[in-house]
Amino acid sequence: MMENQESQNQHTLTGPVTISGVGLHTGAQVNMTLKPAPPGFGIKFQRIDLPEQPIVKADVDYVVDTTRSTTLEHNGARVSTIEHIMAALAGTGVDNVLIELNGPEVPIMDGSSQPFIEVIDEAGVQEQDAKKIYYSLDTNISYYDEVKKVEMVALPAVDYRITCLIDFNSPVLGTQHANLKGMQEFRKEIAGSRTFCFLHELEYQLSLNLIKGGDINNAIVVVDRPVTEEELQRLAKAFKRDNISVQREGILNNIQLRYPNEPARHKLLDVVGDLNLIGFPIKAHIIANRPGHASNVEFARKIKQYIKKNRHARDIPIYDPNQPAIFDLRRIERTLPHRYPFLLVDKIIDLSDTQVVGIKNVTFNEYFFQGHFPGNPVMPGVLQIEALAQAGGILALNTVPDPENYDTYFLKIDNCKFKQKVTPGDTMILKMELLSPIRRGIVEMRGTVFVGNKVVTEADLVAQIIKTRGGK
Repeated sequence: MMENQESQNQHTLTGPVTISGVGLHTGAQVNMTLKPAPPGFGIKFQRIDLPEQPIVKADVDYVVDTTRSTTLEHNGARVSTIEHIMAALAGTGVDNVLIELNGPEVPIMDGSSQPFIEVIDEAGVQEQDAKKIYYSLDTNISYYDEVKKVEMVALPAVDYRITCLIDFNSPVLGTQHANLKGMQEFRKEIAGSRTFCFLHELEYQLSLNLIKGGDINNAIVVVDRPVTEEELQRLAKAFKRDNISVQREGILNNIQLRYPNEPARHKLLDVVGDLNLIGFPIKAHIIANRPGHASNVEFARKIKQYIKKNRHARDIPIYDPNQPAIFDLRRIERTLPHRYPFLLVDKIIDLSDTQVVGIKNVTFNEYFFQGHFPGNPVMPGVLQIEALAQAGGILALNTVPDPENYDTYFLKIDNCKFKQKVTPGDTMILKMELLSPIRRGIVEMRGTVFVGNKVVTEADLVAQIIKTRGGK
């Protein structure tokens, strides 16, 4: 897995916007409001109609049902049919948004992503002061469902593209394929494609009262067998129509297709929406043969699992003791106020406007090993965080003209995780990266401690630069 930090930043909405409609499966009338959110927030749904207004993150880990659409559930909040709004957000480049709903299901609208694209355009999209991190695959990731004959593969690529193939053994649809060569094409080529189903599926769902919000205008119904006049009348009654007809090529009610391969394009749209649940923007060429929500979600889980396991692989700093340090111990002491025994950075081997890499050699002679698990010495986690903070202090002070006249004071630590023990003989590689530009002296950083090629500790830290020593 390779992690690429592009020049592109994260995006959110300029202001709130509301769209209303009926849920396809529940028949519930729903108001959905999209609101701006801060960098790193991601996409989250909030059920404002429920007590305590619970929130569920749009994440593949919270998918609980893929029977007829993609459904999330967490913290007592359940939200279904999320795939079309998720695709619209991916297609417009929106990374951070809070989606408020006063019902259990995203409105179906016309069965495509186009209405959501339009309200996002109405709200406006704005750039944020935080980098958008893409993950580029360095190996093929495959998924195969032998029962449903679904094949999906993600291939390494320099951008995000999708090829989708469908074949339902239907003389009406035939074999179809659709391509998305880049997300810049989504709006024009994919967003307007509507959901579809076969007549036999529709009749079965109607018999079980499973599509209470169904309408001829929010789905393409493929007629895959001869239909009697009596059946057409029954369908007309179910959809509250005076009459329903079947056009020559087997599409119910003479609906004009927006594209010759609209079903294949909609399947591709669903892939975009469901893979947006990975939680990380990726660069890969996705090839999907006969995809559906269940396979999309399982494939998304597989990709996310791989990213989480390998996300640091490319960005592990390489420490060569033979190379001269950028900051040796004397230079570090001129920058930081810390001294032995509380100076926990031995050297700096990399330093830029956005990143610092420091080294801490852990020896048995460290004062803290005398009383911290003396029979089985382990470096205290809080001191690992302190070492990160000191390296972060050098990164922060490198941005001011006279660093010896400033100090950094840490204000907050979030998302701290200790994954491996650090013991005598280890060499800690301390990496701190800016998460957003420094404003008013506030520095937001992500810290990672490596020993060899393993991540042992990680945390998000916030510090403040304050003029103190020799300052006025």
